[in-house]
Parts: sequence; C-alpha cells; structure tokens
Amino acid sequence: MRPVSDRFLAALRGSHKACFQALVVAAGQTGTSPTGTEVPILGGDVQVDAKAAIRSTLVLSTDGDGTFPGSASDDFAPFGNEVFVRRGIEFGGGSVEWVSLGYFRINSVEQDDAPDGPLRVAGQDRMSGLIEARLLAPVQFAATDSYGTVVDTLVTEVFPWATVEWDDATDTDLLARALIAEEDRWGFLDELVTGKGKIWYWDHRGILVIKDAPDPEDVVWQCNAGAGGVMTSLSRDLSREGVYNAVVATGEALDTTAPPRAVAVDDNPDSPTYWEGDFGKVPRFYTSPFITTDGQALTAATAILRQNLGLPYNVQFGQVPNPALEPHDPIAVNSGVGAELHVIERLTIPLDVDTEQVGTTRQQTLVVIGEA
Repeated sequence: MRPVSDRFLAALRGSHKACFQALVVAAGQTGTSPTGTEVPILGGDVQVDAKAAIRSTLVLSTDGDGTFPGSASDDFAPFGNEVFVRRGIEFGGGSVEWVSLGYFRINSVEQDDAPDGPLRVAGQDRMSGLIEARLLAPVQFAATDSYGTVVDTLVTEVFPWATVEWDDATDTDLLARALIAEEDRWGFLDELVTGKGKIWYWDHRGILVIKDAPDPEDVVWQCNAGAGGVMTSLSRDLSREGVYNAVVATGEALDTTAPPRAVAVDDNPDSPTYWEGDFGKVPRFYTSPFITTDGQALTAATAILRQNLGLPYNVQFGQVPNPALEPHDPIAVNSGVGAELHVIERLTIPLDVDTEQVGTTRQQTLVVIGEA
C-alpha cells in the first residue's frame, strides 16, 4: 500500500472531502510533487493490474477549449509529455494529504465534440516505453555482469534519467553465464526479474521498483460492510480455469552439467488447491536462462506459486475509494458473515467523487509451500 497516515485511513470511513489534481509534466521527473501545468479534471480513472505488463493506465477527461494539440510541443501531444495524477483528502483548515497515482506517458488524445468539447486523454505508465523500445541489435552480457548492470543498461538506454530501486542486494548477484538480449527488451528484463522470484513495476513516484511481492498474510486494509464500513457492493465466482497448484522451474543446461530444476507445490491440506487433494495435480512450467542453480529454481517456483495460491475463489468488490491501495496488497473482505483474506489483483481509482472504487481479488489461503 502506498504510504498514508492513520488519519487518512480513518477519514475514509466517514464523511470526508476528496480532492484531485492532474499536471502535464515533462518526461523524467520523479517523486510525488513534480512541477508542471495543472489541468482541470472532469472525470476519468486510473486502473492498475498486477498481471498486466503495463501495470497502470489512465483515462482523463479534461477541458478541451483550445487545448487540443496542434503541434508536437503542445501539452497533450503524445510525443513525450506525461500526466501526473494524484487523489487526496482535504482536512479542516485547508490542509490536504495527497496520494500519488503515478506518471503516465500520453498515448492518445480524443475529442468527440470539436473544437471545444472535452478531451479524453489516455496514458500508460513508463513500462510502455520499455515495451515499445525493442532492441535494434542484440546486446551481449558477460557471466561476470551483475543483475543490476543488466537492468541499468537496458532501462537507461530508453530512460537515461530512470531511477531503479531494488529491495535487497539481488542487484549485485552475477549472471553466472553469458546471455544475449535479442529484440525484446522488456521480455528479457521480465524474465530476469521473474527468475529471481520478484515483481517489478513503475511505482507512484515514477521509480522502477524490483521487489518481493508483499507478504500475502500481512493485511493492510479492511473492506467491510456495516457501521464504519466502506464496502458498497460484492460479487464472487469460482473457476478452475487457469488454476495450478505447482510450479516446475528449470534453467538451461551448461556444457557439462544438467539444467537446474526445482518444484514447488501447494502443501497446505486446508487449501482448496492442495497438491495431494481432490483438486488434482495441475502444474505450471517455467523456464529461464537466468536460473543457474537449483536454489534459484526453487526461489522462482516458490514466488510464482505464492502469487497464485487460492485463485479459484475470486471477489469483485466496490467500496469508498482508497487511493493508497495497490495490486498484491492483502486485504480482509467482510460482507457481514466473516472476514476472508484476499489479495488484490485489479483495482480502479476514480477521479471524481461520485464513482465507487471497484476491484478484483483472489482469496488467499494459508501459505504453505513444499517441494516435490
């Protein structure tokens, strides 16, 4: 969850005044208070998705009177400018606590009622830049290059000003084998990160973070009905589609050794997807050249499985908007018949006071992962 005060979270459970701000900013800024040109917000939302390559997207409705771009240097021209958006709460005395929703590269601008009707601006987070910037020629990395060197090289070639933040010292680990990035810059980086059992995304500060997924049992928010509650709607479904309860992770063989390999299974007898239970055995297979030891294979298999345990039971909820929530956040969902532990997968953050926040979760069973 994005950092906010206890006062902010408490205010969400009662009457409060929401406020919004959007700035058109030059590319390359970071932090939660950039400089730029403020533009009015008529509506829109930010959508975040844990499973999407581009984690965050923006749709912004704004004043179109004389603002439709006529040249590459205009504010809303999709040639490099970004939109920074934040939502907050105004407290007594006019003080505001803001929650940054991030930086969005302008992707398109539409105006249905020209020349003065509202503009609809669509934006994507900075990952879109890494996806678009396919490599013109292969890039080779030596076995003695570190993970941090690989990421910095491929990211700063696209965004020279980029800040990359690791949550531990994994960036100092060496590749241990020579590797070549062919055409797909983003795909190469995604495989590198996943092979280390981590997630990566451009966060609300405009920083590329590479980290372990949050502890799925460390609840950060209560989505509940009743007195002091924030829940406005709830629906749910069960499905086997796309569900697995084991991950087999392998690397690529070296000249004189067998490929590293490890298997992680759902080892919790109380889990609906227990490996030895009635659900059946449904493995997923993952292979990466970045996996060079059995230990690395187990780390990758465990992390991938951990992010998917409990998937058969999904909840779609509506609530009073909490802009601090993010994908992978563990929350307690309580419709009045008991609390359940869930992990957020998708979330919409509205940019108006009338729209509820909607999200999708998966129920998180007790995490017990074993080796097979």
